[in-house]
Amino acid sequence: MLVAWLAEIRPRAPAIQRTLGLIIPVLFGLTLLWLWEVVVQGAGVPRVILPPPSLIAARIASSAPILWVDFVQTFVKGALSGYAIGCAAALVFAVLVDRSDFLRRGLLPVGNFVAALPIIGTAPIMVMWFGFDWPSKAAVVVAMVFFPMLVNTVQGLASADRMQRDLMHTWSASYWQDLWRLRLPAAMPFIFNGLKICSTLALIGAIVAEFFGSPTRGMGFRISTEVGRLQLDMVWAEITVAAIAGSLFYGVWALLERRVTFWHPSQRRRG
Repeated sequence: MLVAWLAEIRPRAPAIQRTLGLIIPVLFGLTLLWLWEVVVQGAGVPRVILPPPSLIAARIASSAPILWVDFVQTFVKGALSGYAIGCAAALVFAVLVDRSDFLRRGLLPVGNFVAALPIIGTAPIMVMWFGFDWPSKAAVVVAMVFFPMLVNTVQGLASADRMQRDLMHTWSASYWQDLWRLRLPAAMPFIFNGLKICSTLALIGAIVAEFFGSPTRGMGFRISTEVGRLQLDMVWAEITVAAIAGSLFYGVWALLERRVTFWHPSQRRRG
């Protein structure tokens, strides 16, 4: 009831709006955690089925060094490196596709086919090609994020208004001037949309790839190992760390998008 009441408030002061924007989801999340704790404890749910949040929090506190090593192995080394390589390569190829009808008609359909391949089929192949350490996980992430980023960027480069492009042409602007001064800024909402989508795909790909071979560390390795040992509190601890890391990574791109594309209608504040 408190969350519902706060959600109905429409303050005019920007500072209060930002404060409520933080308080409401925090209260709602704490309410869900409280309900989870009450239901599990009150109904006597076995811990091997669903541990309570208090037990998960205690496991996070006691296993912080292990969770940190797994986080660095999976997120920093595997997910971030693959994300950076895949998105950067997609931006470069998007410009090439934009300049070439052959690539637009030939590469994009192939890209849609490759993007539809299941990760459980490509991950073992990448592990065989690049080994059991983080480079194979980065390769899986590259394969997952490349084509979604490519499609969003190509669509964004084609979104510039025809009248604006004709105006650039009347000013005798070159292709690169037209790209940097008009089409790339117009494509920024699409580019950031691709970056946000790929930020979640990257962590998922790195974790799933570790199920098919990894050193004795990593989120995916720890989850698969602890499930076999029925240590569900450790599994949920890894899931919690992954969820927090993925949410923060997504939030960074969302904040950067708000700063860069402040002119876009999607970023304008509602009265």
